[in-house]
Amino acid sequence: QVQLVESGGGLVQAGGSLRLSCATSGLTFSGYTMAWFRQAPGKEREFVGGRTLRNVPVYADSVKGRFTISRDNGKNTVYLQMNSLKPEDTAVYYCAASAAIGGVTNSRLYQYWGQGTQVTVSS
Repeated sequence: QVQLVESGGGLVQAGGSLRLSCATSGLTFSGYTMAWFRQAPGKEREFVGGRTLRNVPVYADSVKGRFTISRDNGKNTVYLQMNSLKPEDTAVYYCAASAAIGGVTNSRLYQYWGQGTQVTVSS
């Protein structure tokens, strides 16, 4: 059974930092593209950042230069370091795993999802 479990969310002031973790089990971690998505109230789920099978990072324009995604294949875990947080970053953050080649920003290509972790940035 595949499981993705996010942790590290919380409440932070604007300009602060948080580090999200996503621990996976039940899948061959190195064979999956891993990504983070987020969904704010009343909005569609959107791509935040991902690491391709070739370990190439891809980021949404809104988080470039502020967020960093990394993966530890030894621990089957993907991380999202979020710096210089803004109130508009407030959302539920989800990690996801895709066995597809390419399409790292396309949520429809991800087979497995975590339950989400809330990030709230106060102004």
